[in-house]
Amino acid sequence: MSYLYLVIAIISEVVGTTLLKVSEGFSKLGIGILSLLFYGVCFIALSFALKQGMGLNVAYAVWSGAGIVLTSLIGVLIWHEAMQPVHILGLALIIAGVIVVNLFGSTH
Repeated sequence: MSYLYLVIAIISEVVGTTLLKVSEGFSKLGIGILSLLFYGVCFIALSFALKQGMGLNVAYAVWSGAGIVLTSLIGVLIWHEAMQPVHILGLALIIAGVIVVNLFGSTH
């Protein structure tokens, strides 16, 4: 169950971050407020994942790593932002780090 909460936290964070871009610096107030609501869901779900016994190191590594990778992909796919080879290397290292923390985290 803790991983389900973590997935909800990740998706909510990515949607919230994407809406921040769409809100254009909160100049579109409704979208900005919606972004904050998604962040609220994100942190509630993350806290539930921790309450279910997931280790903080694993939860935060997966949450932040997945969020970085997914928002980078959204930037490339939706807003056609540039992705250089060094960016791809950095994202690959983040993914590798998340895998290592999952395999050898304190909950294992």
